Amino acid sequence: MSDLTHTVTQYLALWNEPDADRRAAGIADLFTPEAPYIDPLAAVEGHEGIAAVLTGARDQFQGLTFEPHGTVDTHHNIARFQWGLVTAPGTEPIAIGFDVLVTDGAGKITGVYGFLDKVPAA
Repeated sequence: MSDLTHTVTQYLALWNEPDADRRAAGIADLFTPEAPYIDPLAAVEGHEGIAAVLTGARDQFQGLTFEPHGTVDTHHNIARFQWGLVTAPGTEPIAIGFDVLVTDGAGKITGVYGFLDKVPAA
């Protein structure tokens, strides 16, 4: 497993972390202080902004889990990967996204740029 693949695993684990304090500590460990998170539904910067997005997703999708969907593709300090939002491990995702994660020389995330490939029906 490459370092970036491990970073992606840690990143997805933050989306699934139920404890707000542990989630905040994980964000501080994984992200640079000014890192942006940008997708079609959110554009925030910094640890507090990222924490707010993750908390909002956890509140909206209670009982669901974010998991890798396919393989992580990496080069230099960039990873791209799909994730799925599932009702149980290994089930068909109700939502699928595609994220690009960029890191600095120390391995901290300097930005995440996301796209939504499949969204739940209203």
